[in-house]
Parts: sequence; C-alpha cells; structure tokens
Amino acid sequence: MSRGSGKGLSLKDKLDGNELDLSLCDLNEVPVRELAALPKATILDLSCNNLVSLPSDFCSLMHLVKLDLSKNRLQQLPLDFGRLINLQHLDLLNNRLVTLPVSFAQLKNLKWLDLKDNPLDPVLAKVAGDCLDEKQCKQAAVKVLQHMKAIQSEQDRQRQQKLQAEREMEKKREAEQRAKEAQERELRKREKAEEKERRRREYDAQKAAKQEMEKKNKKETVHTRKPASSSHPPQHPRHKLSWSRSVLRVLLFVLFCILCTLAACKLTELQHQPLCISVNTLYEDMVAALQNHKTLQNMLQHNS
Repeated sequence: MSRGSGKGLSLKDKLDGNELDLSLCDLNEVPVRELAALPKATILDLSCNNLVSLPSDFCSLMHLVKLDLSKNRLQQLPLDFGRLINLQHLDLLNNRLVTLPVSFAQLKNLKWLDLKDNPLDPVLAKVAGDCLDEKQCKQAAVKVLQHMKAIQSEQDRQRQQKLQAEREMEKKREAEQRAKEAQERELRKREKAEEKERRRREYDAQKAAKQEMEKKNKKETVHTRKPASSSHPPQHPRHKLSWSRSVLRVLLFVLFCILCTLAACKLTELQHQPLCISVNTLYEDMVAALQNHKTLQNMLQHNS
C-alpha cells in the first residue's frame, strides 16, 4: 500500500518506547486509526511530511504529550484541537498557519510552543514572539495560551451578548405578540359589543314599530266601530214607531173594551146592575159635557 496514506507503514517497527517517529515518511494523511491503537506512543513525530490538514478524529489521540508537526504544509488545525488536553510540547515550525482555533486555549498543560516561520496574523505573531531557545518557546506557550483564552473569553462574552440579545429580542417579540393578541381581543370585544348594541337597536326599533302598528290597528278598529254605533240612531224611530203602535193598540183595545162595556150596559139586562148604572151615568154625563162644549163652540162662532 502507498506510504503517502501511512497505511503501508509498520508503526510498531517505528515505536521506540513511548516515542513514535513518522518523520520523513512522505505522508499526506495521518494514520489516526493505527495511532489510536498505540496509546503508549505519547510522543509523536510527524515532521517533514506533506500534511495539508489534520483529520477531525486526530483530536481523539488524547494520550499525546509531545507532538511535532513542523515542516509540513498545514493551513489550519482542527477546530477541536483543544481536546488534546495532555499535550505539553507542540512544534508547528514552518507551516502555513495564519490563526489558531479558539479551542487552543484549552491546552492547559502546554508548556512549549514553536510557531516560527508561519504567516501568522500580526497580533498572534507578536504575542508568540520568537522561539530561539527553551525559554522563549516556554514563554510563547504561556503567552499564546493567555491570548487564546482572552479570545475565547471575548467570544464567550460576545456569544453571551448575542444570546442575551436574542433572548431580549425573543422577549420583545413575545411582548409584541401578546400586545397584538390583546389588541385583537379588545377589537373582537369591541366589535362584539357594537354588534350587540346594533342588534339591541334593531330590536328596539322593531318593538317600537310593532307597538306603533298595534296602536294604528287599534285606532282603525275604533274608527270602524263608530259608524256602526252611529247607525243605531236611525233605528230609534223604528223602536219609537213600534212603541207608538203598541200604545195605540192598547188604547184601541181599551176603547173597544169601553164600547163593549157600554153596549152591554145599554142593550142587555145588565143595565140594572150597579156597575152598569155607574157606567151609564158616566156616559150620560160625558155626552152632556160634549153637548155643552159643542153649544159653547157655536156661541163663540156666532159672537165672532
């Protein structure tokens, strides 16, 4: 198998105690799986290869204490490079690094660092300084860790601020939503009240119209009844005429009775009865009175 992948190497043959030397092997990939099978290899030398990047699972080699990646073509380190918490010595000389991952601040056991001959960001380059001797490399490790911790803290602060801003924005949106819902409820309540008031007015108007119609019908009924009552007076003469006829009939009947009585007292044997004697006497007196009256009329006419 190709040496470039590292899979054709016999790592155990290159293991010397706890040190594994894979330098000058023309590697363009790191054999992470094979390295993970050698947890005793706490010192790993990958210098002078063709590595452009490290795989993300490289950071699972947490048993590493010393790591030499110098003289490769690394452009960046994995974002979770800080998982190598047992790392004490790190050589990144002569690569193509510009920045370091923020997780670099988690390498709390790092005591030696060489970042020379990398196109570092000016700020990071100034912080790292030179690594020309043991003291400078140790100082570089301390200063770079402090710098990365400051960056991490600033990012954490910015992240917290962003999170706080998002929370406040969320609260604001919730408040606006609640206010909007309250306005909608108030609007629905007002519309409901207006609708109820409208129906109440319609009901009152219908009731008033109904009452007015009942009054009108009542008046028409009264006006309709009045001609009937006024037609009754013409019926009074009929009643009066009927009454007069009844009186006349009674008078005629009485007169007839008187004549019959008079005839009976004059023409029958009853004339000697006391009642007939009284009737005859009354008759003679009336005749005499009428004669006297007729004589008086004649005298008056003669005198005139």
